[in-house]
Amino acid sequence: MIRNLAKNINRHQWIAEAAYFKAEARNFEPGNELEDWQAAEMAYLEMLVGAYVTILAEDGPMTVVSLQQLAALIGIENPESLVSELALVQAIQKATQHRPCFRSEFKGVCEEKECKWVTECRKLISVWY
Repeated sequence: MIRNLAKNINRHQWIAEAAYFKAEARNFEPGNELEDWQAAEMAYLEMLVGAYVTILAEDGPMTVVSLQQLAALIGIENPESLVSELALVQAIQKATQHRPCFRSEFKGVCEEKECKWVTECRKLISVWY
């Protein structure tokens, strides 16, 4: 599902255009080109995560396989070694410069204001001990 979306987007072109618009917004003042590029790369990763979460809302529950695909797309090394949804989402959060807190906080106390995982995080899950 998410791989199909990523195939239709040229990563390098998307990031280059986003970096250009960031530079344009600051009137092309020199010296911030690397920051523009890095911010555009992060925006690309956030876009992929947002698309994945949107697809989840429409198509059903997340799976380890689909999370591994998303992790690979955003550049996490050896995502196949992560075999739980919890570990995968936390790795994705870390890679996108968010606190890796998925399902680790009390449900009503999460401080992440722009977390794309909030709906999945707050779902009631059962754990067998």
